[in-house]
Amino acid sequence: MSEKIKVLIADDNEETRINIGKLLDFSPDLASMGSAASAEQAIELAKILQPDIILMDINMPGMDGITATEILANEVPSASIIIVSVQGEQEYLRRAMIAGAKNYLTKPFTSDELIQAIKQVYENEQKKKRNVVRLEVPEKKTAKVITVFSTKGGVGKTTIATNLAVGLAVKTGARVGLIDADLQFGDISLFLNIFPQATIADLLPDIELLDEKLLESYLTDYQKLVKVLAAPFRPEQAEMVSGAYLTKIIKTMSRSFNYVIIDTAPNFDEKMLATLDAADHLLVISVTDLPTIKNVKICLEVMESLNYKHDKIRLILNRAHSESGLDLKEVEESLRYSFSASLPSDGKTVVAAVNRGIPFVISHPQTEVSQGIFAIARSLANESWEEEKPPEPSLTGKIKRLFG
Repeated sequence: MSEKIKVLIADDNEETRINIGKLLDFSPDLASMGSAASAEQAIELAKILQPDIILMDINMPGMDGITATEILANEVPSASIIIVSVQGEQEYLRRAMIAGAKNYLTKPFTSDELIQAIKQVYENEQKKKRNVVRLEVPEKKTAKVITVFSTKGGVGKTTIATNLAVGLAVKTGARVGLIDADLQFGDISLFLNIFPQATIADLLPDIELLDEKLLESYLTDYQKLVKVLAAPFRPEQAEMVSGAYLTKIIKTMSRSFNYVIIDTAPNFDEKMLATLDAADHLLVISVTDLPTIKNVKICLEVMESLNYKHDKIRLILNRAHSESGLDLKEVEESLRYSFSASLPSDGKTVVAAVNRGIPFVISHPQTEVSQGIFAIARSLANESWEEEKPPEPSLTGKIKRLFG
């Protein structure tokens, strides 16, 4: 970084201003331009000093920090505001973002958290400035959007979404994006053993200026195969994400990827409806127990009431085995849908893959469950490729199977 990031500190507590200033001095990329003990003073200093970043407390005598943020967003638009406050309630976070804040840190925070937040906000603003003027926007192919949905947790929805995304990338070589829209308790990062620097919640302050290049800066790469937009780190941040925001994010991602896979939460709220509406294909995941079958029937009825076409919906049977006691033909007749694909029950492979953070389509591509995922990917891609046949067991393996 050639120039230091100029930071203005606004906090009514003198000790806090001094401590934050000391934290900034530890980073060679940051420079403290000054400090203000009130919101009014912060506004006046910002107009004169033109900082890159303003660290703004909320509770100060006189004008509060959120009101000051709204004024600064209009009068000093070149400065990006990060709220730093002991107020961790969702309502304060929502109000701050509406006022124009770019990030929100709850006290106490570490020096690493502060420096990372400053650098991330600054870098995002620089990218936006570089992308403001464009001579021409070329037409780009729209991705095929595949939403993976279930009526309850624990049926393997996230497992299928992650392995399908990686499987499509491996088999087609296409650009694949993966959105974790299970906004409160999404696990895609855990399933892929990745550590996102940004999530869908961090993206929201830039939603109005969102384009493909800006979106790319919020994605986390998985082994150069899949780009992931992670779920928020904290469940309360999910409230910040609206259905309209999700729609815009999906449309933007669709312009730079061949496939966009969306993992979802098991409900029909406004946010999940946005992911369902955006889908070219809806994969509804079921298992063979009566409560799930009952819920899937209701789910399909709701989707029909939403005027989703029959061929948009694909019913996937997960953990298929003969010990369920249910006649699959009777189940299909009751649902008025046939299962498009079935994945065998293979707890040993699946659980080991989840615990290691490696999709089983990579760690165990020759297993039946992996081949089932590849078959789903093949039908969605309308492509053909040879199935990997499991290796013939050695003589030692045959003896072990015979005699344990």
